Amino acid sequence: MKKSFFRTREFTIFVVIVAMVIFFSVFSKRFLAPNNIKNIFLQMSAVGVASIGMTLIIATGGIDVSAGSIVGIVAAIIGKLILLKFPVYLAVLLGIIGGTLLGSVNGALVSYLGIPPIIVTLGMMSFLRSMVYNILGGKWISTLPESIRWIGVGTILGIPVPIFILFVLLVYFTYFTRFRVTGRYIYAVGNSVEASIVSGVPVRKILFMVYTIGGFLYAIACLIILGRAGVIQTNTGSGFELQVIAATVLGGTSVLGGKGTVIGSFLGSLFVAVLSNGLIIMNVPALMEGLIIGSLILGSVVIDILRTRGEV
Repeated sequence: MKKSFFRTREFTIFVVIVAMVIFFSVFSKRFLAPNNIKNIFLQMSAVGVASIGMTLIIATGGIDVSAGSIVGIVAAIIGKLILLKFPVYLAVLLGIIGGTLLGSVNGALVSYLGIPPIIVTLGMMSFLRSMVYNILGGKWISTLPESIRWIGVGTILGIPVPIFILFVLLVYFTYFTRFRVTGRYIYAVGNSVEASIVSGVPVRKILFMVYTIGGFLYAIACLIILGRAGVIQTNTGSGFELQVIAATVLGGTSVLGGKGTVIGSFLGSLFVAVLSNGLIIMNVPALMEGLIIGSLILGSVVIDILRTRGEV
C-alpha cells in the first residue's frame, strides 16, 4: 500500500511543490511570509474549483476549451443584470444557471450528437467570447456590490471564502469519484466507451453530466474571480481554460482518459500558483512563465502517453 502511494502522481507533484517552496524561500524571505502563502492559495482557488470539473471531463477522454469563455459570459450576465437593477442574489443565481446550461449544451452536443469535444468546445469558446463583447459593449463594469466582493475577500469561520468553497467542493467530489457508482462510471467511460456500453454504463448520460458539472463549476469559479478582481472586463476569463487544463494535466489526469483525481488537480493548481508566485518574486518575465508552464504541460502529456504505451 505504501509503495503504491509513493509512486502516485499526487505524491510526486507534492514532493515537487515542497522542493519549489524550499527553493523560492531560500531565494527570497518574502516567499514564506503569511500574507504571501495566503495569496498563493487565493490565487489558485478559482483554477482549483474549475479544475475539478475539468478533471471529470478529461477523465472521460474529453476536453473543454470553453471554460474561460463560460467564465466570461457568466461575468457579463451578472454584470448586465446588476446594471439593470436586478437583485444581486438573482443576478448571481441566473449567472450560475447560465453557466450550467452552457455546460449542458456542450454535453448534449458531445454525448447525443457525437461531435468531438474539441470541436464543440472550440466553437462554444469563440461564440461566447463574441457574446461577452456584445453584452458589455466593450465597456468595463467596476461597480460590483459588496456582497459579490465578499466572495473574493470575505471569510467564513476565519477561512477566506474562496479557499472555503474550494475545500468543500474538493471533499465532495473526492467522495463522489471514489465512492459513488456514477463517479466510477466516469473512469470506465474514459478507459473504453465500447466496454462501458457492453457493461451497461449509461455513457451518454455520463458525458452529458460531466460537461454540465463543468459549466456549473466554471460559474462558481467566475464568482471567485469577480469577488477578487472587483471588476468585469470584456476579457474576463480569457486564457483561464489554459490554466485549468494545465493544473489538471500536471495533476495526473490522463489526456487519454480513464485516469485522474480531483486531489491531483488540486495539487496541480497549487503547483501552478506556487511556480507563478515564485517566478514573480524572482522577477522572471511573464513570457518566460508561460514558456515554462507550457513546457511542463507538454512534458507531462508525453510522459503520460509513453507510460500508457509501456515505453517508460
